[in-house]
Amino acid sequence: MLRFVASRLLRAAITIVMVVTFAFVVLRLSGDPAQIIMGADAPPEAVDAFRTAWGLDQPVWLQYFHYFGAILSGDLGRSMRDGRDAIVLVVERIPATLALTLPALAIKLGLGIPAGIYAALHRDSPIDRTLMILAVAGFTVPSFVLGLLLVLVFAVQLGWLPSGGQESWRHAILPVVTLGIGGAAVLARFTRSAMLEVLGQPYIRTASAKGVTWRNVVWGHALPNAAIPTVTIVGFMVGSLIAGAVVVESVFSWPGVGRLLVVAVANRDLAVVQCVLLLVAITMVAANLTVDLLYGALDPRLRTGARKSGAH
Repeated sequence: MLRFVASRLLRAAITIVMVVTFAFVVLRLSGDPAQIIMGADAPPEAVDAFRTAWGLDQPVWLQYFHYFGAILSGDLGRSMRDGRDAIVLVVERIPATLALTLPALAIKLGLGIPAGIYAALHRDSPIDRTLMILAVAGFTVPSFVLGLLLVLVFAVQLGWLPSGGQESWRHAILPVVTLGIGGAAVLARFTRSAMLEVLGQPYIRTASAKGVTWRNVVWGHALPNAAIPTVTIVGFMVGSLIAGAVVVESVFSWPGVGRLLVVAVANRDLAVVQCVLLLVAITMVAANLTVDLLYGALDPRLRTGARKSGAH
């Protein structure tokens, strides 16, 4: 068990280092932040002074080592726009993002799992086909398209809800629904597939042949076994709470971490972008690690390599 945990922790650490490195290199190749922040009309002397003040005149490899060393010491840098600590700017936006993503996660779980179970238990019925058609539509429509459609119907035409902002709880309804529908559709299809696979196993037929009631077969045998692979997709959804809100927060002008990332990228505010990406990476890696450890607890064969974890 210790070896299993140690291998997963090592993999998580390597993943975070790779994400940090990739983000650093791509941001340096995407444009000169000094020119963008100072403006096209800024004199060359002012632009050069800005580069020197922020260490942008140093070789990229040296900038990387300074940046990585700062991370290890707990310093995630300062915003080039206002000089505030990047971590402070990000932490200020986390409550707004969680105000959308946590209710959306509840919608995904509350709609997706029951719909998938019901569809599997009524396979090839009209309800099953209807649910799966809705599920396919739900996860194939991009979130920004769905968000704009909801704004057009409920904000513009009907006038029931506001189209953006964060003034009241009513402003959160459309972005929460937008985030929740797509995830619920994915979870419904995944849960249905997992249930159908379990229901086709020999031990299910054996239990039924022994006289076990269908209700007990479903609750006592099918659901617990189907829940194991479903943990994977749920873990991914938990890990992508922040990353998944980027587009929706932009559509609805919601002042969360996702919106902060979009603005920081446009302004080439390197420290803020790197801080957000590091937070997203840590969140997703932590969720993946939790799923791995949970799999190891649920199925001891995974700890000995008898079969690969479904989390990857």
